[in-house]
Amino acid sequence: MKINGEDYRRRVLGCWMGKNIGGTLGAPFEFFRQTNDVKFYTQNLGGEPLPNDDLDLQLLWLIALENRGLNLTAHTLAEYWCLYVTPHWSEYGTAKVNLRSGLPPPWSGTCGNDWKHSCGAFIRSEIWACIAPGLPEVAARYAVEDAIVDHGDGEGSWGEVFFAALESAAFVCDDIEALIEIGLSYIPSESAMAAAVRTAVEAHRSGQGWREARDEILRQHRGSTLFNLPGRTSPEDRAKGFDQGRLGFDAPSNVALTVLALLEGGHDFGRVVTTAVNCGEDTDCTAATAGALFGLMHGIEAIPQKWIEPIGRRIKTLCINLGDIGGQVPQTVDELTERTEQIAHQVLARQERLDKLSFPGEKEVPAEALAALRGTESVRRDLAASMTQARYRFDYYTVDVGIDGGPRIRNGEAKTVRLTIRNNGNEHSHLLVRWHVPDGWRVEPAHEGEVLVLPSIMSGPTTQVFTVHAGELTGLVARCLVELAIDCRPTVMAVPVVFANGNFGS
Repeated sequence: MKINGEDYRRRVLGCWMGKNIGGTLGAPFEFFRQTNDVKFYTQNLGGEPLPNDDLDLQLLWLIALENRGLNLTAHTLAEYWCLYVTPHWSEYGTAKVNLRSGLPPPWSGTCGNDWKHSCGAFIRSEIWACIAPGLPEVAARYAVEDAIVDHGDGEGSWGEVFFAALESAAFVCDDIEALIEIGLSYIPSESAMAAAVRTAVEAHRSGQGWREARDEILRQHRGSTLFNLPGRTSPEDRAKGFDQGRLGFDAPSNVALTVLALLEGGHDFGRVVTTAVNCGEDTDCTAATAGALFGLMHGIEAIPQKWIEPIGRRIKTLCINLGDIGGQVPQTVDELTERTEQIAHQVLARQERLDKLSFPGEKEVPAEALAALRGTESVRRDLAASMTQARYRFDYYTVDVGIDGGPRIRNGEAKTVRLTIRNNGNEHSHLLVRWHVPDGWRVEPAHEGEVLVLPSIMSGPTTQVFTVHAGELTGLVARCLVELAIDCRPTVMAVPVVFANGNFGS
């Protein structure tokens, strides 16, 4: 089987057009807890879409892929955050403050972040799916590197993993219920995200209309309205007890409402995006993601021209500091599609899938092929590890840094640090481990020692446990460094271990 370039392009073009349409349609109703009665655009658009952070950040990630190559990690994306992402609100703002103080991902998205369970990550999942068509595990691994920068170990990160895997599989499967199960296979079954998606699926299967299903989702999984402002909840929803919720806990309910819109709308694009908006909540995000996924499943020709004409094919940005990259930002959905395809061919070539991937369209996908798209327990464990440990990649080794209880530390406090080392080469290695710490700090059992690390093909990773005793903290962060070296070889790996000053924090 060979990749069908024409089919790929019609799906990706449908994705980006659906994203632009849904975001524009939903923007006027964003973060109002109410049901709406939207049937079409409610703005005078003048032939152009509204700008939307849902798409903006994905344009930035495309540029990062083009400029930095396929080996993007959370650390590279964090540099782009600091340089080019302009908003200071909610999870975006908290992550930027953490990054600029020196905290690396995932702690940049976890520490002090009341919005780590919010919607800012799942809305930017499509780029990873589109560069890894039919490769949901690859898409999920890219997605987690992205999500942890500003959502850390939150439900928001699982939302992006869920949609990236689902959307990647949409290139080879058009059954929405099968796709939902594929997406769920990449996230923990006990997560709030999985529970909310299951509520949407079960409500739809039981025959509930979208209004009843929407209420059930909010009854079980709602977060707050915009800062719990009273005027953001309709009288009808206040009467149902929906006027309060947990601040920043928005991703589970909004992902579930997006799923509900796709189930309710079926093959009718207009019904999909209007259902998403009519459910209320983060309407630009839900409608944009639903529209994008519809386009991936059915292609650009399934989106009626009446939805395209009012906004045209241009892209407008809002949340990117154009600075030295302004000339690199795609100007139209057609240009975005073309450049996305160029990266996808690189990913497919790396995966050796150029001659093994087909796009069957409406054809039935065999059960064994669907099973091969599902996530495994080992993949879920590794994705979860990425959300709680800082991962550093070198030519032959990967080192995860875990800090029990997170990176906040007080004067004189002791913290347990776990270094998990994977040998990705073929030879046994004795690594010299040497800690470099600030004056007055100490490390147990020793500042220096040696550890044998077997190749991954022979053994699992090696974990070394240390106790770090803090001295006096004087800045926002305290940086330690673990030097890993190999005798008789030039390899030297520097692994940062960063602690946040917790003297006045909770």
